[in-house]
Amino acid sequence: MTSKKIYISLFIAFIFLATLNGNALATHISQPILENPKAHYHVGETITLQGWVEYNAQPAPDVLLNFKLTRVDGTVAADQSYSSDAKGRFEFKFDTSREKSGSYQLVITSHCLEIHRYACTYKTQTLSIDLTNP
Repeated sequence: MTSKKIYISLFIAFIFLATLNGNALATHISQPILENPKAHYHVGETITLQGWVEYNAQPAPDVLLNFKLTRVDGTVAADQSYSSDAKGRFEFKFDTSREKSGSYQLVITSHCLEIHRYACTYKTQTLSIDLTNP
């Protein structure tokens, strides 16, 4: 009878520990959402893109975002990081007055909420931008 109790206790402890481990490995996913992105600009214009961070189908504040703008030759024109505001919104601005015409690629990467960075799944939004001479 005592061995039966030990096996039952061990089984219950195993189930309990297995459920704790599952929660510890959960990932937190947020993603940047661009709103009406403009993909064509003239040299000298400021690229301005706005959007919000979606997390569990809601806007998410304090989500670190990285904005990387790459030229057609692979060099980086901009590499900036900052967090979404209190309403989960973000804005990216880039002055093109010193740039050459060509195709650029913007990749916005969400680094999740500050408290969830340890278990983050990095989601990106990519936009091709054409910069032409006026």
